[in-house]
Amino acid sequence: MHLIDEDTSAWLGCPTPLEMYKHQCALLEDELTQTQALLRNARKNIAGLVQMNDALSTEKALAEESLKKALAEVGALNRETSEMDRRINGLMAVAQQRDELFRENQRLLLARKLPLTGTP
Repeated sequence: MHLIDEDTSAWLGCPTPLEMYKHQCALLEDELTQTQALLRNARKNIAGLVQMNDALSTEKALAEESLKKALAEVGALNRETSEMDRRINGLMAVAQQRDELFRENQRLLLARKLPLTGTP
C-alpha cells in the first residue's frame, strides 16, 4: 500500500479548524441576536397581555357589580309586580261583584216596574 503524507486540506479550499470555529461562532452570534430579538418581542407581548388582563379584570368587576344591582332591581320589580297583581285581582273581584249587584238591582227594578204597569 502506498501512503500519502501530504496535507491536502488546503487544495480544495477546505477551511482550517480556526476558520470553522470562527464560522460557528458567527452562526451562534446570529442565532443569539435573533433569540434576543424574539425575547424582547415576547416580553413586549406579555406586558401588553398583562395590561389587557388588568383592564378586562376591572371591566369584569364593574360588569359583575352592575349585574348584581340589576338582579336586585329585577327582584324588587318582581315583588312590586306581584303586589300589584294581588291588588288588581282584588279590584277585579270587587268590580265583578259590583257588576253582578248592578245587574241584580236592574232586574229587581224592572221586576218592580212590570207589576205596576202590568195591572190595568
